[in-house]
Amino acid sequence: MTTLSLALHGKFMRLLHDLADDPEITGLNESKNKHMKIKTILCVALAAGLLAGCASEKSEQNKQARLEAKAKIARVDAEKTALAQVTNGVVKEGEIEKEHGKLIWSFDLTTPDAKDITEVNVDAITGVIVSVEKEAPEQEVKEKN
Repeated sequence: MTTLSLALHGKFMRLLHDLADDPEITGLNESKNKHMKIKTILCVALAAGLLAGCASEKSEQNKQARLEAKAKIARVDAEKTALAQVTNGVVKEGEIEKEHGKLIWSFDLTTPDAKDITEVNVDAITGVIVSVEKEAPEQEVKEKN
């Protein structure tokens, strides 16, 4: 568990304990008491989920920034190299990643006349094209999951 997850878990458990000991709440009839506890638990769970989502997005941004700092080829230059491989191509998505021990810029390119996506990988150190692969939209969805 991350530090954030542990902190949220601790606060959640304290909240539940405090709710059980609160005389105002325990004085309510059983039905209202259960209803209020359920609402509170749902609110805390929702807040924890939102915070965890924000933390994981921030973590991904930090990872991208660390990898970009290692690159010798700027994203804009790698994009130009990738776009030169696909006539009328448009960058749908791009990221820097480590793949098979190489630091690469990976771009998903689309064209107006095709459903397929062309993935072009450019070496982030040398600027040389590492691979060009056509993927059906279904393959792209599977790759993301």
